[in-house]
Amino acid sequence: MLRFVGNVLGGIFSAVTLGLVFAALTLGGIFYMYSRDLPSYESLAQYTPATISRIYSGEGEIIDEFARERRLFVPAEDIPDLVKQAFISAEDKNFYTHHGYDTRGMIAAVVEAVRTRGERVRGASTITQQVMKNFLLSSDRTAERKIKEIILAARVEGAMSKEKILELYLNEIFLGQNSYGVAAAAQTYFNKTLAQLSVAEVAYLAALAQRPGNLHPVRQEKEAIARRNYVLREMRDNGYIDDATYEAARNEPLLTVQGGHYEAFREALPPRDYFTDEIRRQLSGTFGEEEFFSGGLTIRATVDPDLQAAAAAALREGLEKYDRSQGVWRGTGKKIPADRLTSEADWRAALAEVEVPRDVATWFPAVVLEVGSNSARIGIEGVAEDEDGHFIPAEDVTWARKRRADGTLGPRAKVAGDLVEVGDVVLVRAVTNDDGTFRRWSLRQVPEVQGAFMAMDVNSGRVLAMQGGFSYQDSVFNRATQATRQPGSSFKPFVYAAALDSGFTPATIVVDAPIEVDTPQGLWTPKNASGKYYGPTPLRTGIEQSRNLMTVRIAQEIGMQTVAAYAERFGVYDRMGPFLANSLGAQETTLFKMVAAYAMFANGGERVEPTLVDRVQDRYGRTIYRHDQRVCENCSAADLPQGRGVTIRTNRERVMNAITAYQLTSMMEGVVQRGTARGINLPVPVAGKTGTTNDSKDVWFIGYTSNIAAGCYIGYDQPRTMAGASGGGFCGPVFESFMREAIKKYGGGKFAVPPGGYFIKIDRFTGQPLPDDATGDHVVAEYFRDGETPIFGLGAMVDGGFAMGSNLPLFAYGEGEGDSGTTVTNAEGQTVVVPKKADFGTVSSGGLY
Repeated sequence: MLRFVGNVLGGIFSAVTLGLVFAALTLGGIFYMYSRDLPSYESLAQYTPATISRIYSGEGEIIDEFARERRLFVPAEDIPDLVKQAFISAEDKNFYTHHGYDTRGMIAAVVEAVRTRGERVRGASTITQQVMKNFLLSSDRTAERKIKEIILAARVEGAMSKEKILELYLNEIFLGQNSYGVAAAAQTYFNKTLAQLSVAEVAYLAALAQRPGNLHPVRQEKEAIARRNYVLREMRDNGYIDDATYEAARNEPLLTVQGGHYEAFREALPPRDYFTDEIRRQLSGTFGEEEFFSGGLTIRATVDPDLQAAAAAALREGLEKYDRSQGVWRGTGKKIPADRLTSEADWRAALAEVEVPRDVATWFPAVVLEVGSNSARIGIEGVAEDEDGHFIPAEDVTWARKRRADGTLGPRAKVAGDLVEVGDVVLVRAVTNDDGTFRRWSLRQVPEVQGAFMAMDVNSGRVLAMQGGFSYQDSVFNRATQATRQPGSSFKPFVYAAALDSGFTPATIVVDAPIEVDTPQGLWTPKNASGKYYGPTPLRTGIEQSRNLMTVRIAQEIGMQTVAAYAERFGVYDRMGPFLANSLGAQETTLFKMVAAYAMFANGGERVEPTLVDRVQDRYGRTIYRHDQRVCENCSAADLPQGRGVTIRTNRERVMNAITAYQLTSMMEGVVQRGTARGINLPVPVAGKTGTTNDSKDVWFIGYTSNIAAGCYIGYDQPRTMAGASGGGFCGPVFESFMREAIKKYGGGKFAVPPGGYFIKIDRFTGQPLPDDATGDHVVAEYFRDGETPIFGLGAMVDGGFAMGSNLPLFAYGEGEGDSGTTVTNAEGQTVVVPKKADFGTVSSGGLY
């Protein structure tokens, strides 16, 4: 019997032993099989997570950020212990003692699953295993992935410190709301740094690790608090917090950004605008979209926030002025249903959901709540209701006629109800009295007409301001860089620059007379804006008064190939068609290119590349792009001799002769003083040129002081006539308004006169030299090159090969100079009378002006 029992026990022992050996061999075989083709964990040592790229102003303030995964990388040593302890308590309380996998945790998970018959299946993955899953494996819920996860976790535990593994985990984990990593989540939910978080807030972040999409602090508040309190309890049981701290934290309400208890981090940033979006567009092309959105770049922008605001305000004022002059009310086209207007809470919630521009300073979205016999009561976003309510009075609407659904216009409005209906979403702003007190609310609308404005430093190329339209939130299309438009007469300075470098002087006489050119499309007969012709005229007057016919004759004389070469050298065009019409700005270009080209006139003819970015650094702080390549020869010196500044050496390419640049600038000063831009009045010298295309479809003004070049264009996105519009009348005021603010900050002075020349006083009507002591409105000092003997008067008259006509006066007044003759003194000291303008009303003409 004993032998039998012994044999049975021996058999059982042998069977168990063989079973264990077989199981061990099987398990070993499985682990061996899956361990052969595992990914290398060595890549974890070079962990470079996708992080936020941020744009900073020159003062170091964050003005925008871009990311696909919103992550802020924080090294382990900078992560507070409390944060580490909360996540360890929530996800892996044995983290510091296991070797990558937690056997007890896995057994406990199996037991619980069996006990609850599968109703409660919890994960048993350690933090190390989760790192393996997130970095090296997929998220498939399979036994194969689990085995590989355990193998890799064991290997990594032997190669990396616990702190490094925790660093990877806490920076990679997704915590909802497009927040990756604990630092970004702290900012998203509480607008705080990790060091500023309370115990309860840290516990909520740790709670999100399990179910980031199902613990929203508002929609699932009860579940979120319950999970948060579970983490707090685990932290207490693990000895990380005491009982008093636990009790205080578990009783705290869940206060978050999403619940409206804290201001969102994004709200502290200025609204995204054309400037930062253009940086995105350009740098995405330079570095690639993946690097820009994920590379954690630090970008120092050239923008001056004060001037950016001034540019936006100036352009908006110009666009809105024209729009209101048309007298048409279009509104926003958005409407809120009547059943959502029954209470203040309802209409405020509904209004917040409507997409209308909210980036226009002093404008507010509003909804029409009631329409009375004269006024309309409105509810305004961000403005508290008062006892009387807020109203649009009848006096505010008399400027407009409503555009009906069929496109026709209604009668001119007399009361608010003629323009708006209950439920209409509108934009309003407060109108104030002269003393700043509130007067009334006024209806506003985004203009149909659009435009762009840009300003840059003429010496460094730094773009200080860029406004690509009325409102970025209404239209992200950047008309400063992406809209190609005909520059019209604002292109003429390049024709005159080519002429001055081809032997012309500011006093050269050019015939202003009708021209007819046979083209394959028919007879081209350009004309002046005035429709009149003025006979032989000095070159200066041609640009001051924007004479088309003189410009065409000059282009014909020097050759359109020469003009095209100049335009391409200045970067106005990549390739310019050598056609005479293009001398009048018929070929399209962008405002960005035109302002950059004018900056080269302003700085004396040196090439300057416009840039929106001073410097770009990678995630490690290494500079990978720097715009300013100038060399400071003594910046590293400990001190400098008294009265001596630093010496900055530049090797910039010269694109035009310095004397030519000054001559052109002097003539364009005349454009502002007495020419087509004479309405501009600024306290420093200004040069510039207007531009108006056929049928006033585009209007321009580009000008500059000694240190800033700026330009504006206005036109419909689908080009059509703007009745009565001109570059000087529309863009001139925009330029002037902006420059008044720019001059306050950057100043300005006289344009530098380059060496190598001398001044002669000239009669600006006849081009004849005058005595040194000559004075009067007709006198202008022209700069000539040393060694150059200018030929004055008709001796060097240019007609471009076109006939002049027999009935033109020798010299005539120009536009705005008066129609009667005037007495002037010629070079011989004789008194002569300059006759009236010539009139050729019967000549058929066309073209750009």
